[in-house]
This record gives sequence, structure tokens and C-alpha cells, in this order.
Amino acid sequence: MVSMDLPFAMGRFCTTEGIENLSVGSDFRNKDFANAYGVLIADGPLAGVSARAIFVVNKDGKITYKQIVPEITEEPNYKEALEAAKAAI
Repeated sequence: MVSMDLPFAMGRFCTTEGIENLSVGSDFRNKDFANAYGVLIADGPLAGVSARAIFVVNKDGKITYKQIVPEITEEPNYKEALEAAKAAI
């Protein structure tokens, strides 16, 4: 998981939600991930954060699934993403 949150905030979230076995990375400083994947919000009140998105990348580094939700307050389709992740293995 890559987030614009600071690493300590992501760790706190995972602990609070009981999430285990998840690698997290912060894109807060450089925004390299958001720029590379085209999810950086460029203007408006949320400028500088990333859109809410899910990418599934297979073992060869190819994106096999992508969903960028149109509104940042919406949740992506986690079931569909998990199915895509299972298929990518």
C-alpha cells in the first residue's frame, strides 16, 4: 500500500484496524509514486494528495487491474481488486 500519509500514521491505522501482513510506503515527501501512476491531484483543495486508486501489478511488473475512483470519498471495489490480485498470481 502506498499512501500520502506519514509512515507513523499508516502504522497507527494498521494497528487500530487490526491489519497485518501489509507493506506500507509513504509518498508524502517526493510524490514519486503518485506522479508515476498518474494519481496526483494537481489543483483544487486536495492539490498535492493522490486520488484513491487500486493497482494490481503481476510478478512481471505489468499492471493487470486499475481502478481510480472518481470521488476521493468513495471506496474502490475491493472485492474486484482482490479477485484481480488472485488472478495475477
